[in-house]
Amino acid sequence: MSVPRAVMPVILSIIGQKGGVGKSTLARAIAVVAAQGELRVKLLDLDIGQQTSVRWSTTRATSRSLSKIDAQAFSSVADGLKQIGDVDLVVIDTPGHLSPETFEVARASDLIVLPTGTSSDDLHPTTLLLYELENTGIARDRLCVALCRILDAKEERWARHYLETTGYKPLGGSLPERLGYRRAHNRGKSVIETGEAPLNERANELMASVLRKILQHVRAANGVYSAH
Repeated sequence: MSVPRAVMPVILSIIGQKGGVGKSTLARAIAVVAAQGELRVKLLDLDIGQQTSVRWSTTRATSRSLSKIDAQAFSSVADGLKQIGDVDLVVIDTPGHLSPETFEVARASDLIVLPTGTSSDDLHPTTLLLYELENTGIARDRLCVALCRILDAKEERWARHYLETTGYKPLGGSLPERLGYRRAHNRGKSVIETGEAPLNERANELMASVLRKILQHVRAANGVYSAH
């Protein structure tokens, strides 16, 4: 899907209450899909300790067949946004915990994606974070929930029902828990670039939902764009 360019970069952040729910997975995949759509992309890794996305980008750069993704680590969103350069999309990968910086990232973002697993232990804190973000002034239409680490269709249906009863409709598509995704990451690839077509198709469905959100924002931004 080709996305028209906005007057200013679209800033999309991936945040959550905890680690291990798919933040870096989504950040890397969104960056790859956007680059394939001929957007200039910058991936900001705010986990200065682990730098998961930066290490992945470095591994990716060793392959001649893979598109390069510019990823850099920063200790704060303010520092990162000062050095984004001339890009169309900024994807922010945040640490696996909440902090005051999390809400700074949210306020600086045009779109916010919250990945979550499907257990009540994941869904409940995700819902609380959604409410908290709204209470700090983040508009609901800037918030998206992505279902990750799905084990079966029944589990996914239950999670969608849970979220919808709280007033939040999750994005279309989901990411199952599969070894093929981990293997792809180990080689510097994203979840849309595995050697298994069904896994790529499953990931692409979720990525298409994210890109539609970006496209909606770009269209609105190209009409009347208010600076951050």
